[in-house]
Amino acid sequence: MMDNKMIVEGSLENFEEKGTVKGAKFLGRLPYYRGLGLSMIEDIQVTIDGEQVPRADVRFHVRGKTYTLDEMETVYDDRWNFGEKATIIALQDGGFGLGDHKVEFGVRMRVSYLPFVPTTRDAKELALAA
Repeated sequence: MMDNKMIVEGSLENFEEKGTVKGAKFLGRLPYYRGLGLSMIEDIQVTIDGEQVPRADVRFHVRGKTYTLDEMETVYDDRWNFGEKATIIALQDGGFGLGDHKVEFGVRMRVSYLPFVPTTRDAKELALAA
């Protein structure tokens, strides 16, 4: 239902640290009608142009805090709220080239009352501009 709203259109940008391009970032929304504690996000998958970004190279940034996916497993005092745009960071030295890129974004959530762990995905063609 909300899967086609996960990736925010027009949000793909270079990710820079200390003036050096370290990858790309885009805005993502939680595909669930309620917010979730960060420890309830089982996994975030990012694929750019058919190449899956390794889990260790994905970062999640919300309200001024950046987490690795492993760190999120034990974050009990922070949430990803419904409708909130989090920054999803894909690390890759030198970043990704300018132009159009197919971005795929998947979120696996642990929801207490569901007897399964859903993974919801979105894919969009986004332009990376200078």
